[in-house]
Amino acid sequence: MKKLLITSIFAVLFILKITAQEFTPQVKAFIAVDTSFIAIKNVTVIDGTGANVKYNQTLVFQDDVIQQIGDNSNVSIPAESLIIDGTGKTVIPGLVMLHEHLFYSKPFENWFSVGQMTFTFPRLYLAGGVTTMRTGGSIQPQTDLNVKKWINEGKMTGPKMDVTGPFIEREGFDIPELGFIEGTAEVSKIVNYWADKGVTSFKVYNHITKEDLKICVTEAHKRGLKVTGHLCSLTYEEASNIGIDNLEHGFMASSDFISNKEMDMCDPFEARNSLAKEDVNGEKVDRLIDLLIKNGTAITTTPNVFEPFTDREIIPGGGEMALATEVFNDVKRTYDRVVNKDAAFFDLFHKNLIWVKRFYDKGGILIAGTDPTGAGRTVAGYANRRTLEILVEEGFPLVDAIKICTLNGATFLEREKTIGTIEVGKKADLILIDGDLESNVRNIRNMDIVFKDGVGYDSKKLFESVTGKVGLN
Repeated sequence: MKKLLITSIFAVLFILKITAQEFTPQVKAFIAVDTSFIAIKNVTVIDGTGANVKYNQTLVFQDDVIQQIGDNSNVSIPAESLIIDGTGKTVIPGLVMLHEHLFYSKPFENWFSVGQMTFTFPRLYLAGGVTTMRTGGSIQPQTDLNVKKWINEGKMTGPKMDVTGPFIEREGFDIPELGFIEGTAEVSKIVNYWADKGVTSFKVYNHITKEDLKICVTEAHKRGLKVTGHLCSLTYEEASNIGIDNLEHGFMASSDFISNKEMDMCDPFEARNSLAKEDVNGEKVDRLIDLLIKNGTAITTTPNVFEPFTDREIIPGGGEMALATEVFNDVKRTYDRVVNKDAAFFDLFHKNLIWVKRFYDKGGILIAGTDPTGAGRTVAGYANRRTLEILVEEGFPLVDAIKICTLNGATFLEREKTIGTIEVGKKADLILIDGDLESNVRNIRNMDIVFKDGVGYDSKKLFESVTGKVGLN
Protein backbone atom coordinates (compact mmCIF):
# COMPACT_ATOMS: atom_id res chain seq x y z
CA MET A 1 0.00 0.00 0.00
CA LYS A 2 1.50 3.31 -1.07
CA LYS A 3 2.24 6.02 1.45
CA LEU A 4 -0.51 8.60 1.59
CA LEU A 5 0.26 12.26 2.20
CA ILE A 6 -2.67 13.98 3.81
CA THR A 7 -2.61 17.78 3.91
CA SER A 8 -6.11 18.16 5.27
CA ILE A 9 -7.27 15.87 8.06
CA PHE A 10 -10.83 15.69 6.91
CA ALA A 11 -9.86 14.80 3.38
CA VAL A 12 -9.30 11.40 4.97
CA LEU A 13 -12.24 9.09 4.42
CA PHE A 14 -13.01 6.20 6.70
CA ILE A 15 -10.45 3.43 6.10
CA LEU A 16 -11.27 0.10 7.68
CA LYS A 17 -8.75 -1.95 9.65
CA ILE A 18 -8.89 -5.61 8.70
CA THR A 19 -8.50 -6.59 12.35
CA ALA A 20 -10.40 -3.64 13.81
CA GLN A 21 -12.99 -3.71 16.54
CA GLU A 22 -16.47 -4.02 15.10
CA PHE A 23 -18.51 -0.81 15.29
CA THR A 24 -22.20 -0.24 14.67
CA PRO A 25 -23.19 2.20 11.89
CA GLN A 26 -24.12 4.72 14.59
CA VAL A 27 -20.53 4.70 15.87
CA LYS A 28 -18.91 4.54 12.43
CA ALA A 29 -20.63 7.83 11.55
CA PHE A 30 -18.17 9.64 13.84
CA ILE A 31 -14.96 7.81 12.89
CA ALA A 32 -12.62 9.86 10.71
CA VAL A 33 -9.57 7.58 10.73
CA ASP A 34 -9.41 3.83 11.25
CA THR A 35 -6.45 2.14 9.61
CA SER A 36 -3.66 -0.06 10.90
CA PHE A 37 -0.67 2.28 10.42
CA ILE A 38 -0.93 6.01 11.12
CA ALA A 39 1.81 8.63 11.18
CA ILE A 40 1.38 12.25 12.25
CA LYS A 41 4.26 14.32 10.83
CA ASN A 42 5.74 17.67 11.81
CA VAL A 43 3.56 18.08 14.89
CA THR A 44 4.15 19.70 18.28
CA VAL A 45 3.98 17.10 21.08
CA ILE A 46 3.12 17.69 24.74
CA ASP A 47 3.48 14.16 26.05
CA GLY A 48 1.74 14.39 29.45
CA THR A 49 4.81 13.53 31.54
CA GLY A 50 5.46 17.15 32.47
CA ALA A 51 8.45 17.27 30.10
CA ASN A 52 9.11 20.26 27.88
CA VAL A 53 7.15 20.77 24.68
CA LYS A 54 8.74 19.08 21.67
CA TYR A 55 8.53 20.50 18.17
CA ASN A 56 8.77 19.07 14.64
CA GLN A 57 7.93 15.58 15.84
CA THR A 58 6.66 12.51 14.04
CA LEU A 59 4.41 10.07 15.83
CA VAL A 60 3.69 6.59 14.49
CA PHE A 61 1.18 4.11 15.84
CA GLN A 62 0.01 0.72 14.67
CA ASP A 63 -3.52 -0.29 15.50
CA ASP A 64 -3.91 0.87 19.12
CA VAL A 65 -0.24 1.07 20.21
CA ILE A 66 2.28 3.91 19.82
CA GLN A 67 5.35 2.57 17.98
CA GLN A 68 7.63 5.58 17.43
CA ILE A 69 8.01 9.20 18.54
CA GLY A 70 10.85 11.51 17.64
CA ASP A 71 12.26 14.29 15.51
CA ASN A 72 11.01 14.20 11.95
CA SER A 73 14.41 13.16 10.62
CA ASN A 74 14.82 10.28 13.07
CA VAL A 75 11.55 8.40 12.57
CA SER A 76 11.12 5.78 9.86
CA ILE A 77 7.52 5.78 8.67
CA PRO A 78 6.21 2.39 7.49
CA ALA A 79 5.43 2.45 3.77
CA GLU A 80 1.80 1.46 4.31
CA SER A 81 1.09 4.33 6.72
CA LEU A 82 -1.66 6.87 6.45
CA ILE A 83 0.20 10.16 6.94
CA ILE A 84 -1.44 13.15 8.58
CA ASP A 85 0.29 16.51 8.20
CA GLY A 86 0.59 17.99 11.69
CA THR A 87 2.03 21.34 10.65
CA GLY A 88 0.63 24.02 12.94
CA LYS A 89 -1.01 21.38 15.12
CA THR A 90 -0.42 19.98 18.60
CA VAL A 91 -0.80 16.47 20.00
CA ILE A 92 -1.54 15.82 23.67
CA PRO A 93 -2.63 12.61 25.45
CA GLY A 94 -6.30 11.81 25.69
CA LEU A 95 -7.74 13.37 28.84
CA VAL A 96 -8.21 11.13 31.88
CA MET A 97 -10.83 12.91 33.98
CA LEU A 98 -12.07 11.67 37.33
CA HIS A 99 -15.13 13.60 38.46
CA GLU A 100 -17.52 13.04 35.59
CA HIS A 101 -21.19 12.13 35.58
CA LEU A 102 -23.69 10.78 33.10
CA PHE A 103 -26.24 13.11 34.67
CA TYR A 104 -26.89 16.85 34.56
CA SER A 105 -28.73 19.42 36.66
CA LYS A 106 -32.49 19.59 36.08
CA PRO A 107 -33.92 21.69 38.92
CA PHE A 108 -37.64 22.17 39.34
CA GLU A 109 -39.06 25.16 41.26
CA ASN A 110 -37.15 25.11 44.57
CA TRP A 111 -35.99 21.49 44.19
CA PHE A 112 -32.52 20.54 43.07
CA SER A 113 -32.70 17.53 40.80
CA VAL A 114 -30.61 15.79 38.16
CA GLY A 115 -31.44 13.78 35.07
CA GLN A 116 -29.55 10.96 33.38
CA MET A 117 -27.83 11.95 30.11
CA THR A 118 -27.34 8.41 28.82
CA PHE A 119 -26.72 9.30 25.18
CA THR A 120 -25.53 12.90 24.96
CA PHE A 121 -22.84 12.93 27.63
CA PRO A 122 -20.72 9.96 26.46
CA ARG A 123 -20.48 11.57 23.00
CA LEU A 124 -19.67 14.96 24.48
CA TYR A 125 -16.93 13.58 26.70
CA LEU A 126 -15.21 11.95 23.74
CA ALA A 127 -15.74 15.06 21.59
CA GLY A 128 -13.99 17.07 24.31
CA GLY A 129 -10.93 14.84 24.28
CA VAL A 130 -11.80 12.55 27.20
CA THR A 131 -10.60 9.05 26.32
CA THR A 132 -10.89 7.68 29.88
CA MET A 133 -13.22 8.86 32.64
CA ARG A 134 -14.40 7.90 36.09
CA THR A 135 -17.93 8.73 37.11
CA GLY A 136 -17.80 10.61 40.41
CA GLY A 137 -20.95 9.01 41.79
CA SER A 138 -23.91 7.54 39.90
CA ILE A 139 -27.65 7.98 40.18
CA GLN A 140 -28.23 5.06 37.79
CA PRO A 141 -25.17 2.86 38.28
CA GLN A 142 -26.63 -0.01 36.28
CA THR A 143 -27.25 2.35 33.36
CA ASP A 144 -23.67 3.58 33.62
CA LEU A 145 -22.37 0.00 33.66
CA ASN A 146 -24.43 -0.81 30.57
CA VAL A 147 -23.12 2.27 28.76
CA LYS A 148 -19.55 1.25 29.63
CA LYS A 149 -20.18 -2.25 28.25
CA TRP A 150 -21.79 -1.03 25.03
CA ILE A 151 -18.99 1.49 24.40
CA ASN A 152 -16.45 -1.31 24.83
CA GLU A 153 -18.45 -3.45 22.40
CA GLY A 154 -18.55 -0.72 19.74
CA LYS A 155 -22.31 -0.17 20.07
CA MET A 156 -22.11 3.34 21.54
CA THR A 157 -19.73 6.27 21.16
CA GLY A 158 -17.85 7.43 24.23
CA PRO A 159 -14.71 7.15 26.35
CA LYS A 160 -13.43 4.21 28.33
CA MET A 161 -15.24 4.34 31.66
CA ASP A 162 -14.67 3.52 35.30
CA VAL A 163 -18.04 3.47 37.05
CA THR A 164 -18.51 4.57 40.65
CA GLY A 165 -21.32 3.06 42.70
CA PRO A 166 -24.38 4.93 43.96
CA PHE A 167 -23.78 7.78 46.38
CA ILE A 168 -23.38 6.55 49.95
CA GLU A 169 -25.30 9.18 51.89
CA ARG A 170 -27.65 9.77 54.79
CA GLU A 171 -30.71 11.93 54.42
CA GLY A 172 -29.97 15.62 54.73
CA PHE A 173 -30.09 17.25 51.32
CA ASP A 174 -33.38 16.88 49.47
CA ILE A 175 -32.09 15.47 46.18
CA PRO A 176 -34.68 12.94 45.00
CA GLU A 177 -32.31 10.88 42.85
CA LEU A 178 -30.10 9.92 45.80
CA GLY A 179 -30.62 6.82 47.89
CA PHE A 180 -30.20 7.28 51.65
CA ILE A 181 -28.85 4.78 54.13
CA GLU A 182 -30.50 4.54 57.52
CA GLY A 183 -27.54 3.02 59.32
CA THR A 184 -23.93 1.97 59.00
CA ALA A 185 -24.90 -1.69 58.50
CA GLU A 186 -26.11 -0.84 54.99
CA VAL A 187 -22.71 0.42 53.83
CA SER A 188 -21.07 -3.00 53.59
CA LYS A 189 -24.04 -4.37 51.64
CA ILE A 190 -23.91 -1.51 49.13
CA VAL A 191 -20.16 -1.81 48.58
CA ASN A 192 -20.16 -5.54 48.05
CA TYR A 193 -23.31 -5.65 45.93
CA TRP A 194 -22.05 -3.04 43.48
CA ALA A 195 -18.49 -4.36 43.52
CA ASP A 196 -19.93 -7.66 42.33
CA LYS A 197 -21.72 -5.75 39.57
CA GLY A 198 -18.46 -4.23 38.31
CA VAL A 199 -18.07 -0.73 39.76
CA THR A 200 -14.49 0.27 40.51
CA SER A 201 -14.94 2.91 43.21
CA PHE A 202 -17.38 4.35 45.72
CA LYS A 203 -18.35 7.88 46.66
CA VAL A 204 -19.43 9.05 50.10
CA TYR A 205 -21.39 12.27 50.42
CA ASN A 206 -22.27 15.18 52.68
CA HIS A 207 -24.01 13.59 55.66
CA ILE A 208 -22.17 10.35 56.34
CA THR A 209 -20.64 9.49 59.72
CA LYS A 210 -17.11 8.45 60.60
CA GLU A 211 -18.32 4.90 61.09
CA ASP A 212 -19.96 4.91 57.65
CA LEU A 213 -16.66 5.93 56.07
CA LYS A 214 -14.61 3.42 58.07
CA ILE A 215 -16.79 0.55 56.85
CA CYS A 216 -16.82 1.85 53.28
CA VAL A 217 -13.02 2.16 53.16
CA THR A 218 -12.47 -1.22 54.80
CA GLU A 219 -14.84 -3.09 52.49
CA ALA A 220 -13.69 -1.31 49.31
CA HIS A 221 -10.01 -1.78 50.08
CA LYS A 222 -10.53 -5.49 50.71
CA ARG A 223 -11.53 -5.72 47.06
CA GLY A 224 -8.82 -3.44 45.72
CA LEU A 225 -11.31 -0.64 45.08
CA LYS A 226 -11.12 3.03 46.02
CA VAL A 227 -13.25 5.52 47.92
CA THR A 228 -13.72 9.17 47.12
CA GLY A 229 -15.81 11.77 48.88
CA HIS A 230 -17.62 15.07 48.60
CA LEU A 231 -17.61 15.82 52.31
CA CYS A 232 -19.27 18.14 54.78
CA SER A 233 -20.13 16.20 57.95
CA LEU A 234 -16.57 14.90 58.05
CA THR A 235 -13.50 17.07 57.76
CA TYR A 236 -10.76 16.37 55.25
CA GLU A 237 -8.44 15.57 58.15
CA GLU A 238 -10.84 13.00 59.61
CA ALA A 239 -11.44 11.33 56.25
CA SER A 240 -7.76 11.28 55.33
CA ASN A 241 -6.83 9.70 58.65
CA ILE A 242 -9.51 7.03 58.14
CA GLY A 243 -7.96 6.16 54.78
CA ILE A 244 -10.14 7.74 52.10
CA ASP A 245 -8.32 7.66 48.76
CA ASN A 246 -9.62 10.86 47.20
CA LEU A 247 -11.30 14.13 48.14
CA GLU A 248 -13.45 15.96 45.61
CA HIS A 249 -13.66 19.65 44.65
CA GLY A 250 -10.26 20.90 45.76
CA PHE A 251 -10.74 22.54 49.15
CA MET A 252 -14.24 23.83 48.37
CA ALA A 253 -15.90 20.97 50.29
CA SER A 254 -13.64 21.24 53.33
CA SER A 255 -15.29 21.82 56.71
CA ASP A 256 -11.94 21.74 58.54
CA PHE A 257 -11.96 25.45 59.33
CA ILE A 258 -15.27 25.63 61.21
CA SER A 259 -14.69 26.68 64.82
CA ASN A 260 -15.98 24.09 67.31
CA LYS A 261 -17.35 21.88 64.57
CA GLU A 262 -19.78 19.20 65.78
CA MET A 263 -18.77 15.64 64.95
CA ASP A 264 -20.65 14.04 62.03
CA MET A 265 -22.69 17.19 61.46
CA CYS A 266 -22.91 19.04 58.15
CA ASP A 267 -23.41 22.80 58.07
CA PRO A 268 -22.64 23.76 54.45
CA PHE A 269 -23.21 27.47 54.98
CA GLU A 270 -20.82 27.67 57.89
CA ALA A 271 -18.30 25.54 56.01
CA ARG A 272 -18.37 27.97 53.08
CA ASN A 273 -18.15 30.99 55.41
CA SER A 274 -15.18 29.50 57.21
CA LEU A 275 -13.36 28.98 53.90
CA ALA A 276 -14.02 32.58 52.92
CA LYS A 277 -12.62 33.83 56.24
CA GLU A 278 -9.56 31.59 56.29
CA ASP A 279 -6.26 33.34 55.57
CA VAL A 280 -5.01 32.26 52.16
CA ASN A 281 -1.53 31.90 53.69
CA GLY A 282 -2.73 30.62 57.06
CA GLU A 283 -1.04 27.91 59.07
CA LYS A 284 -4.21 25.78 59.28
CA VAL A 285 -4.43 25.17 55.56
CA ASP A 286 -0.71 24.46 55.33
CA ARG A 287 -0.99 21.87 58.09
CA LEU A 288 -3.95 20.28 56.32
CA ILE A 289 -2.07 20.16 53.01
CA ASP A 290 0.91 18.52 54.71
CA LEU A 291 -1.35 15.93 56.35
CA LEU A 292 -3.06 15.01 53.07
CA ILE A 293 0.29 14.61 51.36
CA LYS A 294 1.66 12.52 54.23
CA ASN A 295 -1.38 10.21 54.05
CA GLY A 296 -1.28 9.98 50.24
CA THR A 297 -4.81 11.36 49.91
CA ALA A 298 -5.50 12.59 46.37
CA ILE A 299 -7.48 15.73 45.60
CA THR A 300 -9.67 16.17 42.54
CA THR A 301 -9.90 19.76 41.39
CA THR A 302 -13.20 20.64 39.67
CA PRO A 303 -12.87 24.37 38.97
CA ASN A 304 -15.36 24.47 36.13
CA VAL A 305 -18.38 23.80 38.34
CA PHE A 306 -17.33 26.67 40.64
CA GLU A 307 -16.45 29.15 37.92
CA PRO A 308 -17.81 32.63 38.71
CA PHE A 309 -20.44 34.28 36.55
CA THR A 310 -18.81 37.71 36.28
CA ASP A 311 -16.96 38.28 33.00
CA ARG A 312 -17.37 34.59 32.08
CA GLU A 313 -19.22 32.64 29.40
CA ILE A 314 -22.74 31.50 30.20
CA ILE A 315 -21.59 27.96 29.49
CA PRO A 316 -17.85 27.90 30.24
CA GLY A 317 -16.09 26.30 27.32
CA GLY A 318 -18.68 27.60 24.87
CA GLY A 319 -21.36 24.92 24.96
CA GLU A 320 -24.52 27.01 24.76
CA MET A 321 -25.62 25.31 21.53
CA ALA A 322 -25.58 21.89 23.17
CA LEU A 323 -28.45 22.67 25.52
CA ALA A 324 -32.11 22.14 24.75
CA THR A 325 -33.75 25.55 24.29
CA GLU A 326 -35.80 25.46 27.48
CA VAL A 327 -32.82 24.26 29.49
CA PHE A 328 -30.59 27.00 28.12
CA ASN A 329 -33.23 29.64 28.89
CA ASP A 330 -33.38 28.46 32.52
CA VAL A 331 -29.58 28.56 32.82
CA LYS A 332 -29.44 32.03 31.27
CA ARG A 333 -32.09 33.38 33.66
CA THR A 334 -29.91 32.28 36.57
CA TYR A 335 -26.84 33.75 34.91
CA ASP A 336 -28.55 37.10 34.29
CA ARG A 337 -29.72 37.23 37.90
CA VAL A 338 -26.29 36.48 39.39
CA VAL A 339 -23.78 38.04 36.99
CA ASN A 340 -21.88 40.98 38.51
CA LYS A 341 -23.16 40.01 41.96
CA ASP A 342 -20.67 37.30 42.88
CA ALA A 343 -17.57 39.21 43.97
CA ALA A 344 -17.17 37.27 47.22
CA PHE A 345 -17.47 33.94 45.44
CA PHE A 346 -14.99 35.14 42.83
CA ASP A 347 -12.43 35.61 45.62
CA LEU A 348 -13.12 32.14 47.05
CA PHE A 349 -12.76 30.59 43.60
CA HIS A 350 -9.25 32.00 43.32
CA LYS A 351 -8.32 31.18 46.92
CA ASN A 352 -9.26 27.55 46.44
CA LEU A 353 -7.08 27.27 43.34
CA ILE A 354 -4.16 28.89 45.17
CA TRP A 355 -4.47 26.17 47.82
CA VAL A 356 -4.85 23.47 45.17
CA LYS A 357 -1.68 24.66 43.42
CA ARG A 358 0.17 24.78 46.75
CA PHE A 359 -0.92 21.19 47.41
CA TYR A 360 0.38 20.18 43.98
CA ASP A 361 3.64 22.12 44.25
CA LYS A 362 4.39 20.47 47.59
CA GLY A 363 3.99 17.02 46.07
CA GLY A 364 0.29 16.24 46.54
CA ILE A 365 -1.58 13.87 44.23
CA LEU A 366 -3.73 16.21 42.14
CA ILE A 367 -6.22 14.96 39.56
CA ALA A 368 -8.97 16.78 37.66
CA GLY A 369 -12.63 16.54 36.74
CA THR A 370 -15.64 18.67 35.89
CA ASP A 371 -18.80 17.63 37.82
CA PRO A 372 -21.52 18.63 35.32
CA THR A 373 -24.08 19.70 37.93
CA GLY A 374 -24.40 22.98 39.84
CA ALA A 375 -26.24 25.76 38.03
CA GLY A 376 -26.26 23.87 34.73
CA ARG A 377 -23.31 25.79 33.29
CA THR A 378 -21.01 22.75 33.41
CA VAL A 379 -21.58 20.63 30.30
CA ALA A 380 -19.65 17.45 29.51
CA GLY A 381 -16.90 17.82 26.92
CA TYR A 382 -16.94 21.59 26.86
CA ALA A 383 -16.20 21.63 30.58
CA ASN A 384 -13.29 19.19 30.25
CA ARG A 385 -11.49 21.47 27.81
CA ARG A 386 -12.32 24.47 29.97
CA THR A 387 -10.82 22.76 33.04
CA LEU A 388 -7.42 22.70 31.36
CA GLU A 389 -7.80 26.37 30.40
CA ILE A 390 -8.64 27.35 33.99
CA LEU A 391 -5.59 25.58 35.41
CA VAL A 392 -3.31 27.48 33.04
CA GLU A 393 -5.10 30.77 33.68
CA GLU A 394 -4.67 30.23 37.42
CA GLY A 395 -0.91 29.78 37.23
CA PHE A 396 -0.23 26.13 36.46
CA PRO A 397 2.43 25.69 33.76
CA LEU A 398 0.88 24.28 30.59
CA VAL A 399 2.81 20.99 30.77
CA ASP A 400 1.75 20.52 34.41
CA ALA A 401 -1.89 21.27 33.66
CA ILE A 402 -1.87 18.64 30.91
CA LYS A 403 -0.14 16.13 33.20
CA ILE A 404 -2.79 16.68 35.89
CA CYS A 405 -5.55 16.02 33.33
CA THR A 406 -3.84 12.96 31.83
CA LEU A 407 -1.04 11.04 33.57
CA ASN A 408 -2.16 11.88 37.10
CA GLY A 409 -5.63 10.52 36.42
CA ALA A 410 -4.19 7.40 34.82
CA THR A 411 -1.87 6.89 37.79
CA PHE A 412 -4.75 7.18 40.26
CA LEU A 413 -6.65 4.56 38.25
CA GLU A 414 -3.47 2.42 38.27
CA ARG A 415 -3.34 2.43 34.47
CA GLU A 416 -0.27 4.60 33.97
CA LYS A 417 1.53 1.74 32.20
CA THR A 418 -0.94 1.82 29.33
CA ILE A 419 -2.55 5.30 29.16
CA GLY A 420 -2.00 8.89 30.27
CA THR A 421 1.09 9.84 28.25
CA ILE A 422 2.33 9.73 24.69
CA GLU A 423 5.08 7.13 24.95
CA VAL A 424 6.18 4.15 22.90
CA GLY A 425 4.28 1.03 23.92
CA LYS A 426 1.28 2.87 25.32
CA LYS A 427 -2.22 3.00 23.92
CA ALA A 428 -2.78 5.45 21.09
CA ASP A 429 -5.09 7.66 23.13
CA LEU A 430 -4.34 11.20 21.98
CA ILE A 431 -5.85 14.43 20.72
CA LEU A 432 -4.86 16.27 17.55
CA ILE A 433 -5.45 19.98 18.04
CA ASP A 434 -5.41 22.68 15.39
CA GLY A 435 -3.16 25.34 16.91
CA ASP A 436 -0.51 26.13 19.47
CA LEU A 437 -1.43 25.76 23.16
CA GLU A 438 1.65 27.66 24.35
CA SER A 439 0.59 30.90 22.69
CA ASN A 440 -3.07 30.48 23.59
CA VAL A 441 -4.38 27.63 25.75
CA ARG A 442 -7.88 28.26 24.38
CA ASN A 443 -6.75 26.60 21.18
CA ILE A 444 -7.62 23.43 23.14
CA ARG A 445 -11.12 24.06 21.78
CA ASN A 446 -9.89 23.41 18.24
CA MET A 447 -9.83 19.64 18.53
CA ASP A 448 -9.71 17.93 15.14
CA ILE A 449 -9.43 14.23 15.91
CA VAL A 450 -9.65 12.37 19.20
CA PHE A 451 -7.88 9.02 18.96
CA LYS A 452 -9.08 6.33 21.36
CA ASP A 453 -7.30 2.99 21.10
CA GLY A 454 -5.91 4.16 17.76
CA VAL A 455 -9.31 4.95 16.22
CA GLY A 456 -9.77 8.61 15.29
CA TYR A 457 -13.11 10.28 16.06
CA ASP A 458 -14.23 13.55 14.49
CA SER A 459 -14.60 15.94 17.43
CA LYS A 460 -16.68 18.48 15.53
CA LYS A 461 -19.17 15.87 14.30
CA LEU A 462 -19.59 14.51 17.81
CA PHE A 463 -20.35 17.96 19.21
CA GLU A 464 -22.76 18.76 16.37
CA SER A 465 -24.63 15.47 16.79
CA VAL A 466 -26.07 16.47 20.15
CA THR A 467 -26.83 20.12 19.42
CA GLY A 468 -29.94 21.14 21.35
CA LYS A 469 -30.27 17.77 23.09
CA VAL A 470 -28.52 18.16 26.46
CA GLY A 471 -31.17 18.21 29.15
CA LEU A 472 -33.39 15.85 27.17
CA ASN A 473 -31.39 12.60 27.10
